[in-house]
Amino acid sequence: MCETAAMSAHLIRHGEVHNPDHVVYADLPGFVLSAKGREQARTVGRHLAGSPLERIVSSPLERARETSEFIAAATGATVEVDDRLLEWGLASHWAGIGWKRLPEVFPGELEAYLAHPEDLPFSPESLSQVANRIADCVTEWAPRTAGDTAFVSHEDPLHSARLVLTGKAPESYHHHKPAHCSVTTLVRSGRKWSMTGYWAPDQ
Repeated sequence: MCETAAMSAHLIRHGEVHNPDHVVYADLPGFVLSAKGREQARTVGRHLAGSPLERIVSSPLERARETSEFIAAATGATVEVDDRLLEWGLASHWAGIGWKRLPEVFPGELEAYLAHPEDLPFSPESLSQVANRIADCVTEWAPRTAGDTAFVSHEDPLHSARLVLTGKAPESYHHHKPAHCSVTTLVRSGRKWSMTGYWAPDQ
């Protein structure tokens, strides 16, 4: 594809996960979509069915791959897996701990994440590192088709990558994060990306 041609990338957060114990599931196996999450994935598939979607690039984690398969079934797009779309390494640091117990098990860390996520010395991966690996993935895959490409990943990775790709510096990082199975549409013209739309199923 010509480098100056416009192209669309849809950043899609996976559907709701079955997590009755409310733990940080990060990259742990066995965390699949809940019944609601499966319906969200069907809904986003229907939403994208009329679009020129050709390829879905998914995180390898089960919840993202499930979401991708529902979208593929509705759109006919092919599914690829790219490890760069994995969850933020911070979540792996907390994996298996209940959210309510985080302040007890890791004193001060949740508070630091909420206050200044860009500076977390205890995280195995910085926020800028996760943002850049997702952004690199989007930038590499999007030109490979004449149609649109969807990227199915996780909340913080997608949110941080959107900010990097569009050159935005949020007043507060934790505002305007993507909902489950939401679609954040970015359009690239030349070397510049801009956000052109946001859609989410009823939550």
